[in-house]
Amino acid sequence: MPKAAAKPAAKPAAKPAAKPAAKGAAKGRPPVTIWHNPKCGTSRKVLEMIRAKGIEPAIVDYVKTPPSVADIKAVLEEMGATPRDLLRRRGTPYDEFGLDDDKLSDAALIGAMRAHPILIERPVVRAAKGTRLCRPPERLEDIL
Repeated sequence: MPKAAAKPAAKPAAKPAAKPAAKGAAKGRPPVTIWHNPKCGTSRKVLEMIRAKGIEPAIVDYVKTPPSVADIKAVLEEMGATPRDLLRRRGTPYDEFGLDDDKLSDAALIGAMRAHPILIERPVVRAAKGTRLCRPPERLEDIL
């Protein structure tokens, strides 16, 4: 008797393609992250607004735990901003360091923010819909 032809092995079902991350979302990052300074009234208000929407964000006290140069660059890219857009002047060593000098490169400004995180304007919120400097706080509505 002839042997029955062997049945070809069934191919495993293809996995559905992963959805690309929304602008401002990164693999492994919590859905909402705030670069927060608890001493800042605007930052506290934005944190309160996030929580009022039922979201508990990842809170980065960026003055105590400064973001890396790569994180600063990523936030700037996500916001479509320049380093000068993220520089805080009031209550910082901005003038002392001569950061108003137009000849300073982006790398120099980012380096200053990394070394002296108080120079970073706050609060910065990163969410699936985008990243914003939430000053005024109502800018949060664009991304939540």
